[in-house]
Amino acid sequence: MHYLDYLILIIAGFGAGFINTIAGGGTLLTLPTLIFIGLPPAVANGTNRVAILIQTFFAIRGFKSKQVSTYPFSLYLGIAAFLGSFIGARIAVDIKGELFNKILAIIMIVVVALIAIQPKLNINQLQERLLGKYLWMSIIVFLFLGIYGGFINAGIGFLMLLWLPYINRMSLVRAKATKVFVVCLYTISAVIMFAYHDKINWFYGFVLAIGNASGAWIASRWSVKKGDGVIKIIVVIMVMVMAIKLWFSKQ
Repeated sequence: MHYLDYLILIIAGFGAGFINTIAGGGTLLTLPTLIFIGLPPAVANGTNRVAILIQTFFAIRGFKSKQVSTYPFSLYLGIAAFLGSFIGARIAVDIKGELFNKILAIIMIVVVALIAIQPKLNINQLQERLLGKYLWMSIIVFLFLGIYGGFINAGIGFLMLLWLPYINRMSLVRAKATKVFVVCLYTISAVIMFAYHDKINWFYGFVLAIGNASGAWIASRWSVKKGDGVIKIIVVIMVMVMAIKLWFSKQ
């Protein structure tokens, strides 16, 4: 591994950790980066989970330092996603590299569309709905989100931040705190599955995690309203470029 690759991974990780914590879509930066520096798609997918796990741990600590927690609601959703993640990760370890690249390219385009059309919510008019049918609806939905997260994880933050505010009526900050806890929990099962099938490059994963953890810690303590527009523009441009390159990749 060239020293320049270290720098590229740390920078990509920082951007991903920051973006993942304030919204979502950071995997759209790190996963293609890992593929472009030479990892097979399945190994890149598994390696990325190491950084995500460490990133979400630091994000949780950051939110808790600001007294933001949604326990036990987040635990219920996390357990459902944890179980689903085993299924998704099992599918991911067996998929062929070229097919995986094309699926990732399509997902990246879909996520860009979600970024563009994501509606704004007046968080001052929210009254949380965390019990009864709304809890069970969320548990079922997050089971399937866990399957998706175990498979690829890319853009799952946007899906969670569409569901939690509009169905459970959570404020954006509390929804993000819930999101990082759930992702941390289901990523544990994904790491177990990828590691069992020897689909993780641990050294690359920990180098990437340096950036991810740094970005997550800063973002979790930073005002979520600052810089969203600029970040969205950067993500859209990078995702479009990487999606085109992935689609035509023969790896």
